[in-house]
Amino acid sequence: MRIFFTGGSGKAGTHVMRHLIEAKHSVLNFDLVPFELPGVLNITGDITDSGEVFNGLTSYVGPEDLENTDGKRGFDAVVHFAAIPRILIRPDNETYRVNVIGTYNVLEAAVKLGVRKIIFASSETTYGVCFAEGEKKPDYIPVDEEHPVIPHDSYGASKVANEVTARSFQARSGIDIYGIRINNVIEPHEYETLFPGFFRNPDVRRRNLFAYIDARDLGEMIELMLRTDGLGYQIFNVSNDDNSVHIPSSEIRERYYQGVPLKREMGKDETFYSNEKAKRLLGFQPRHSWRDYVAAPES
Repeated sequence: MRIFFTGGSGKAGTHVMRHLIEAKHSVLNFDLVPFELPGVLNITGDITDSGEVFNGLTSYVGPEDLENTDGKRGFDAVVHFAAIPRILIRPDNETYRVNVIGTYNVLEAAVKLGVRKIIFASSETTYGVCFAEGEKKPDYIPVDEEHPVIPHDSYGASKVANEVTARSFQARSGIDIYGIRINNVIEPHEYETLFPGFFRNPDVRRRNLFAYIDARDLGEMIELMLRTDGLGYQIFNVSNDDNSVHIPSSEIRERYYQGVPLKREMGKDETFYSNEKAKRLLGFQPRHSWRDYVAAPES
């Protein structure tokens, strides 16, 4: 496929683009800074500039397009990751502005130019737990896509607004627009650098619902979304199957989620950030676990 990828130079984007290149897709990275990866063409651009987005989406994917003399260009899919990635980087109003207007510009341009598949990055923060002031517990566990989305922060609010905007564009166009609520992305080297700290102090994982997504499994998730047609507008959680700490789910529940209803029975180490919908509709199956890379402490 010919893929227009926004934000491919970010932490998650670099891994997803590597996956797409290995899968033999043609990828154009549209970002404020380039990412030098063989097989990727970079165009520097700003998602908050509608003209630049429209121009990027009518660009060549690579020099080989110069040999195409029939004038036909365009993209089969848009993968939109570009955003201010969390609070406490820019002022709150700027985080909201960039993320909301940027996503509107990408969706508008893609739909008006006839792209038939759009995937956009949403976030675990939509559920309101991650960046809440003080402790906020979920309404029930495990948290699935039906859980209320009432964030307390500008970043999470921007992602909820983007989901509403995407649903509007899907309703008017009838194309497939899939949103992915990405959990805490873990790169391969971070198992050794981060997880021992998680084991010593599980409290630090409360805001992420004790969940994580391996960057390589995130790439596979995007590939599955690209392959799956006909679902209209959908939102998917993405996470690995297990929790990010060494204690079983029952102990986590006892320690952190007393009084929180259990929506269904859970496995011994099952994630509290449900990936069941992605498995059911997309065939998603995470391949990586922290247990493959770092030893749990002895009891």
